[in-house]
Amino acid sequence: MVTGRALHFVFKIPNRKLTAKFYREILGMKVLRHEEFADGCDAACNGPYANRWSKTMIGYGPEDSHFVIELTYNYGIKEYESGNDFRGITIKSKEAIERARSNGWPISEEDGKFVLEAPGGYKYYLINEPQPKDKDPVEKVTLSSSNLQKTTTYWKDILELKVFNQAEKSVLLGYGDDQAKLEFQDIGTKVDHAKAYGRIAFSVPHEEQPEIQRRIKESGNVILTDLITLDTPGKASVRVIILADPDGHEICFVDDEGFRQLSVPDYPSERILDRYIAKEE
Repeated sequence: MVTGRALHFVFKIPNRKLTAKFYREILGMKVLRHEEFADGCDAACNGPYANRWSKTMIGYGPEDSHFVIELTYNYGIKEYESGNDFRGITIKSKEAIERARSNGWPISEEDGKFVLEAPGGYKYYLINEPQPKDKDPVEKVTLSSSNLQKTTTYWKDILELKVFNQAEKSVLLGYGDDQAKLEFQDIGTKVDHAKAYGRIAFSVPHEEQPEIQRRIKESGNVILTDLITLDTPGKASVRVIILADPDGHEICFVDDEGFRQLSVPDYPSERILDRYIAKEE
């Protein structure tokens, strides 16, 4: 049985300064850790680029108890073409709406929710209710599906996420009641990931990773990166396996033990990010 924990969603960002402003000053998130890398990631964490890059983890609280955002910045890459694969992230935060208004950040409305766009065009759906203090404000990540039946079979039967809600054109899944959920919406056409495609990450106990690997191979589905150990200078190493679902959405399963050590908040590293941003101005 897979006992996963939802961790984060990865975005490629073209503009660190404006992106940092959005997440910190509009959404009200805090930089949890920032890391700089001289070369590309062996598991393509920053996309298919073999260049210098940085990773910024940002969220409403520590990664042990919150679903956070991973912002990857590739030096020299100023623009990413967006596809139709990512639909949005839903957050409960009346406060973020108020900050957007007071800062003049564009707001639209869609299906009873307020919509903000992060730099790069990534949508955030904000529920106009007070931001909870005793739980994670991030409610769900929504992605596209070209065939909801195939999508549900993959995530429910192979990766063993629980179905929380099933509708004609959408399905809501997750590993736990108290975790951020993963929603798929049937878009009735092929899912195009273009260049800006992201990745969702979960952690599982170390011993469950080979079982996930076995299931994917036996079912004939795609493994993008077989089990590999990734090193972060001066921090814990983690073992990961990278998959792709039937629509090509990338999924990272990282060992929970290693990730809990790696993800200990390093709040002073925010100053490193700010120094690099200042150099780019």
